[in-house]
Amino acid sequence: MKRILNSTLCLLFGFASLQAQNAQVTSTLEVMDVTTGARTVLKEFPYSIEAPNWTTDGKWLIYNSKGKLYKISPTPSSGEPVEINTGYAIRCNNDHVLSADGKQIAISHGTKEDGRSRVYTLPIEGGAPRLITPLAPSYLHGWSPDGKELAYCAERNGNFDVYVIPVEGGEEKRLTTAEGLDDGPEYSPCGKYIWFNSVRSGLMQAWRMKADGSEQTQITMDETRNSWFPHVSPNGELVVYIAYKKGDVRPNDHPANKNVELLLIPSTGGEPKVIATLFGGQGTINVNSWAPDSKRFAFVSYKLND
Repeated sequence: MKRILNSTLCLLFGFASLQAQNAQVTSTLEVMDVTTGARTVLKEFPYSIEAPNWTTDGKWLIYNSKGKLYKISPTPSSGEPVEINTGYAIRCNNDHVLSADGKQIAISHGTKEDGRSRVYTLPIEGGAPRLITPLAPSYLHGWSPDGKELAYCAERNGNFDVYVIPVEGGEEKRLTTAEGLDDGPEYSPCGKYIWFNSVRSGLMQAWRMKADGSEQTQITMDETRNSWFPHVSPNGELVVYIAYKKGDVRPNDHPANKNVELLLIPSTGGEPKVIATLFGGQGTINVNSWAPDSKRFAFVSYKLND
């Protein structure tokens, strides 16, 4: 969701996902088995959908489209999607995550009064949203396994950094201070680490730090790609992420409708393996979409309509 660092344009960020959804595209919801490389198409949509989450019980995929949230069965005969009631939060973007116990969902919603993204929580079955981050813009990406904290990217005083906040609300804590964009913070299943992506090395790369912000360590060292949104499998062993070829986009930009790659690495680091090439980008895999079995993950590819 964070495309540029000019703070005078931050009002636009909350609507970036919605603008992408207004493009005339066909969205294909797919599942990949990382043990075999097989891709299974679940459903095609004649409009934009984004960012599938896999529920902890394995029964549903949750995604956003046109400002709202929906759920659909993760099977080839998935049937029709079901809207999730998010109350007044009808400007949801593609930053939404589920609690480890599967009972709640946290969302980023462009507040009606100023259009800027803030973080809210609500029951997984739907209900009234509860504001967590009064400061904006804030773009959610992670929920700690113990259920106590949310992690997000936020612009404060012209800088985009990683912050955490108690899930009940309160004082936010800044974890990164490097120049440039730090984004996509997501907890490891053990809760000891937060994975994120940072442009501090010149290209966007995957990084990892301890949950308190210490020991910030670069994981990917790719001089040919801009790497975004590392997602750790539930068993903690694998990381999938999306990448744009160097020169195709600015390092701090992750636009829609580009040729991209999905890559896999061990969570301990190592040589990345390209597991898919597709037309996508923004909306493809913004949030953790691993299945509970750690063998499959969901993603969205796109096709521009004539």
